[in-house]
Amino acid sequence: MSLTVDLEVKQNVLCVRLAGELDHHTAENLREQASTIIQKQQITHIILNLEQLSFMDSSGLGVILGRYKQIKNNGGEMVVCSISPAVKRLFEMSGLFKIIRLEESEKNALQKLGVA
Repeated sequence: MSLTVDLEVKQNVLCVRLAGELDHHTAENLREQASTIIQKQQITHIILNLEQLSFMDSSGLGVILGRYKQIKNNGGEMVVCSISPAVKRLFEMSGLFKIIRLEESEKNALQKLGVA
């Protein structure tokens, strides 16, 4: 299975919707796409909608952590929403929830970031 990446910019927020599997085969493509948009469009915040993400490995965690650092340097915040139980467990075990906020839905995340 591959990864489908849907990137949408709403004001200064990059909404990243992932479907499929985020692993070492697909991580580099996501990293390049997200980094380019963050730099070109002066993105402050990222919302990761992982509702359709069925699998993620350490390569995926690395891409997410890299974008977190990029956004933090812009004075922004990363929010994860609609996360599946398997991926949520990976976030919990890796400690990512200590630095990345979890919201129930993309709408909630946008509201908390003052966009919706």
